[in-house]
Amino acid sequence: MRLDPQAALALGLLRLCLAQVNFAPHFFDNGVGSTNGNMALFSLPEDTPVGSHVYTLNGTDPEGDPVSYHISFDPSSRSVFSVDPNFGNITLVEELDREREDEIEAIISISDSLNLVAEKVVILVTDANDEAPRFIQEPYTVHVPEDTPPGSSILKVHAVDKDTGSGGSVTYFLQNMQSTKFAMDRHSGVLRLRPGTTLDYEKARAHFVTVVAKDGGGRLRGADVVFSATTTVTVNVEDVQDMAPVFVGTPYYGYVYEDTIPGSEVLTVAAMDGDRGKPNHILYSLMSESDGAFEINETSGTISITQSPAQLQREVYELHVQVTEVSSAGSPAAQAIVPVTIRIVNLNNHPPTFYGESGPQNRFELSMYEHPPQGEILRGLKITVNDSDQGANAKFNLRLVGPGGIFRVVPQTILNEAQVTIIVENSAAIDFEKFKVLTFKLLAIEVNTPEKFSSTADVVIQLLDTNDNVPKFTSQYYIARIPENVPGGSNVLAVTAVDPDTGPWGEVKYSIYGSGADLFLIHPSTGIVYTQPWASLDAEATARYNFYVKAEDMEGRYSLAEVFVTLLDVNDHYPQFGKSIQEKTMVLGTSVKIEATDQDAEEPNNLVDYSIIRVEPANVFDINAHTGEIRLKNSICSLEALHNITPSGVYTWSLEVQATDRGSPSFSTTASLKIDITDTEMLSRSPMDAFLMQTKDNPMKAVGVLAGIMAIIVAITVLVSTATYWRNRKSNKVLPVRRVLRKRPSPAPGTVHIKWLKFNRTKAAAKFVLQEDAPNENCNNHSQGSPPPPRAPAPPPPPGMAPSTAAAPWTVPTVSGSLTPPQPQHLPKPKALGSPMQSALVSELRQKFEKNNVASKAYF
Repeated sequence: MRLDPQAALALGLLRLCLAQVNFAPHFFDNGVGSTNGNMALFSLPEDTPVGSHVYTLNGTDPEGDPVSYHISFDPSSRSVFSVDPNFGNITLVEELDREREDEIEAIISISDSLNLVAEKVVILVTDANDEAPRFIQEPYTVHVPEDTPPGSSILKVHAVDKDTGSGGSVTYFLQNMQSTKFAMDRHSGVLRLRPGTTLDYEKARAHFVTVVAKDGGGRLRGADVVFSATTTVTVNVEDVQDMAPVFVGTPYYGYVYEDTIPGSEVLTVAAMDGDRGKPNHILYSLMSESDGAFEINETSGTISITQSPAQLQREVYELHVQVTEVSSAGSPAAQAIVPVTIRIVNLNNHPPTFYGESGPQNRFELSMYEHPPQGEILRGLKITVNDSDQGANAKFNLRLVGPGGIFRVVPQTILNEAQVTIIVENSAAIDFEKFKVLTFKLLAIEVNTPEKFSSTADVVIQLLDTNDNVPKFTSQYYIARIPENVPGGSNVLAVTAVDPDTGPWGEVKYSIYGSGADLFLIHPSTGIVYTQPWASLDAEATARYNFYVKAEDMEGRYSLAEVFVTLLDVNDHYPQFGKSIQEKTMVLGTSVKIEATDQDAEEPNNLVDYSIIRVEPANVFDINAHTGEIRLKNSICSLEALHNITPSGVYTWSLEVQATDRGSPSFSTTASLKIDITDTEMLSRSPMDAFLMQTKDNPMKAVGVLAGIMAIIVAITVLVSTATYWRNRKSNKVLPVRRVLRKRPSPAPGTVHIKWLKFNRTKAAAKFVLQEDAPNENCNNHSQGSPPPPRAPAPPPPPGMAPSTAAAPWTVPTVSGSLTPPQPQHLPKPKALGSPMQSALVSELRQKFEKNNVASKAYF
């Protein structure tokens, strides 16, 4: 069967298209748990060491062409993996942290140099037990009434662990369970009063409980680890009304002398509410054993004699004083009774004498915490003062000699004998940081005797420290200056904070925070500020940082200081010219300027000096070393002078210029410069001459004008071709012709060649000859296949195309074909330009245009 010419032509085109098909490569999908393929459902533990080989990308190309692999990440995220483009081996390059990023999105791609296939994958980061529990809402302080029932809930602590599974579960327990009144629920973190125990404000006003939070353990870098954290709970006991009044200075002894005047004070009893946290007002009264000889002041407790001693019937009176508390509502509350012995005497032959628990004593010692509550009694001192005389001879005053205003002594006037009570008057002055030891003298001196007998006793108080001070920095501001090229982990400066307290209360922990603190760390105990191990400082990007450091003691008392870090510029940048090869036109009498920039941040590192290294054919130029302006030497004033130097008549000079910065050490860069010298007469000959001269130093401007003209011509040609195509299609004279876009192999990285596939039109389809390529057999990546079919050479690129700087990452598989006319047609020769100067400039512009487009060609 014989086919008509049109059917034969269509069949040939179909065969050619099928022969030119190039299928895209593809990944292997090996499923869950596989370590090679397309990373589908791939997961990775967060404790995987950096540098580990974690996966292998694997795929093939249907035609058997070699394939390359790539992996990329979103610009806003970290580049966690790297890939070997030839073998597809994926390596972990950054440390993983599931608590910060539990999945990683990446784009993997496979390419056979013609087609590129990309897939978006999500890599799951699995957990490892790398986080310790952390208590929140610290510090823990709670106020509990002393009558709280045993077993009551007091406080709930809470710690969180960012890990998952057993590593994220937290249990609680007390550090010293045997010596505490409290118990801890290990699951809920509720602190309770231990059954069978009670709180007593009078015995202990505060309890410090250490709570430990421990996670459930887990695997970390191949080992089973368990992390824990501790916190201190301060339980402050609140006083309640559960104690009766307490007399101070007992036993009470009073003496009445025969010359005592009725109404005189005999002695004063003192009592106070046993509940010292919230004491009630108290009232004094006498029972009925005084026979009317004595009375007592109900508010002060002073006992006075109401009769003359000569009228008294007994030598010794045994009285009983009752003290009654009055509640805030005004109703009587608890009561207490104390005996008072009053003797009637009339001799003065004994001085006052101080007694301790074991007899006469002239030195008393006591240890107490600093800053006790105002009005607190120093109960550790058991002091009694006695004068064995009778009546007025046994009356003496008691004073405290030493630093004034800190303590007061009760009673101040004594008859015969009394218990000495020392009461806190100024709590703020009892400061361990000011005085480790307070020393006073008790002075007892008789009042109404001519002998004025007296005695003294030393009172020595050893102060114990409490946490009453805030850590203070030695300065409110710290300033550091470091070079920008210091390695990561370098010390920047040391801050110091001092807490005058002693023991654990005086230990200071440092921390750092603020918007400028991301690149720095601080040692928690030494206060040394240093850069992050991964930090790379750059004075050109950020020259100054400021942030805050915090000094904190164990109970959360803290102070702040501000740190300013200035980066000192280092000469680490070379001067850079805008282009390595520059071309400029110099008009006689004017200058041309070169310019180089240095990216260093400070002077003199970023100051640039210029010089001329080499000039061909002869050095006729001077250069300003600071501005880069190049001028002809003063001796050259015309083109004739240049002609004398270069008899050949060439007015193009080749220079090699150098830019040198002023840093230490100094860096320099060189560039090639071509200068065409002309005069004003050549620039004013014709509009075309002026345009060509103006665009001589900027060939892209001329390229743009030519590209615009060619674009208009192409548009007109497309319109005419489209009209002809539709007309021929209706008449079935010419079959449609496809123009195919194909990507050619790049001769060098970053270079794309542009070539055009030309078609010569004829009126009859019989003038074209169908060309077929031999089919290409498929092969895989690991076997040798037949070479790819030869491609037809393409003509040089048209002058209207703009240069391209990067290859397109995607290509579309197409069906390609070519129609070759039997005989080539000769294009008419272009007409010559009107003048020799125009011809020379056009030739020069054409050479520059072709040179700029060599590195940016594409095939169509």
